[in-house]
Amino acid sequence: MMQIKFIHLKNTVLLFVLILISCAYNTKTKKVKNDEILKQVQDDKEIVVGANQTEKYLPLLKGKRVGIIANQTSVIFKEIATSSKTSRNDNFTHIVDSLVSLKVNLTTVFSPEHGFRGVVDAGEKVKDGIDTKTGIPIISLYGDYKKPRLEQLYETEKYEEDIESGMTAIDIMVFDLQDVGVRFYTYISTLHYIMEACAEANIPLIILDRPNPNGHYIDGPTLEIENKSFLGMHPIPLVHGMTIGEYGKMINGEKWLANGIQCELTVIPVGNYTHKTSYSVPIRPSPNLPSDQAIKLYPSLGLFEGTNINAGRGTEFQFQRYGAPFLDKNVFNFSYTPKENFGAKHPKHKDALCYGEDLLNDSLYGQVSLKWLMKAYNNATDKSKVFSTANFTKHAGTAKLQKQIEAGLSEKDIKATWQKDLEAFKKIRAKYLIYK
Repeated sequence: MMQIKFIHLKNTVLLFVLILISCAYNTKTKKVKNDEILKQVQDDKEIVVGANQTEKYLPLLKGKRVGIIANQTSVIFKEIATSSKTSRNDNFTHIVDSLVSLKVNLTTVFSPEHGFRGVVDAGEKVKDGIDTKTGIPIISLYGDYKKPRLEQLYETEKYEEDIESGMTAIDIMVFDLQDVGVRFYTYISTLHYIMEACAEANIPLIILDRPNPNGHYIDGPTLEIENKSFLGMHPIPLVHGMTIGEYGKMINGEKWLANGIQCELTVIPVGNYTHKTSYSVPIRPSPNLPSDQAIKLYPSLGLFEGTNINAGRGTEFQFQRYGAPFLDKNVFNFSYTPKENFGAKHPKHKDALCYGEDLLNDSLYGQVSLKWLMKAYNNATDKSKVFSTANFTKHAGTAKLQKQIEAGLSEKDIKATWQKDLEAFKKIRAKYLIYK
């Protein structure tokens, strides 16, 4: 009898242990599943761009004369984008149309490179005009002037008197452009000049922030200040890893505006966004960035813009291929012929057969690559033609890179020379981050 009880007790204990193990396993399994679900929920959180958060900035515009820097990407989405997908249809309203419908006193639109509707070629002058839909004057910031002129900001033509009295024609300025996080993409240079003009005229500036599709990394050569131009105005790396709102804070904080002045700046942050959040840009930010792949490759293939090699302009695959007639056809088995098209009236080597590479399916991620530029240079039938445009230093931000390529340095060795500057920049950048 005692033996039977003992066996029963052993079985009971064993069952209890098995139940505990099972519960622990199930708890662990549930935790794993819960973690996966939580991650999925976090991934699918709605990204809310600054422009969509009207409740935060409309009160700041009430009863004021408003100027805006805008283009085709300056929209309010009717369906909010998620990190995993972004609607590419017409389910949005342009912010200018929205502000007008809300009875905001919008007096002036300032347009950057490529124009207000985003159809002007890279480098082509943008003209002043009138928006046919709203009747609002459009002032170009990519023509004879890159910075708003005093007479465009003050009350009357006698703006010298207005400066003393503080009578501006614009009470507050709004900046809303989709950037791609690359130094030679000129929207951040336009931001600099807008901030400088606003600071000089004591006009507050609101930046409606948007995600940076290349915001998850920092790479490339850092601009040397002697090579400053509209293609790069500040000592930052080629890929800076900041949104345009964060970048505005840096311009202010580092006192990069003329005479160290600072702009009264308000940033409306992106909701549910971090620098690790993937973002598919729903509207091409300029004519020759038609896709996520083009935007991803742009930091690397954009360096070709400073050479005599075509980077896909004049095709439907801009910044997803490169080529030139003088690249060795025995090495490059891919070819194409650039033609005049939307955004490229005069592409390099127009109507000429170019040999090069198709990168439409390349998987480059999170870095600037020099391999294509170096391959093109090393396999040019006439190397003197590669850097013959005398514009490469402005794109690279340094004269060293061309010399390093011509000297035959490896990509690894070239990138090693960037690291000290990159680490220094990361410390500065950390002071101005809005997002993790």
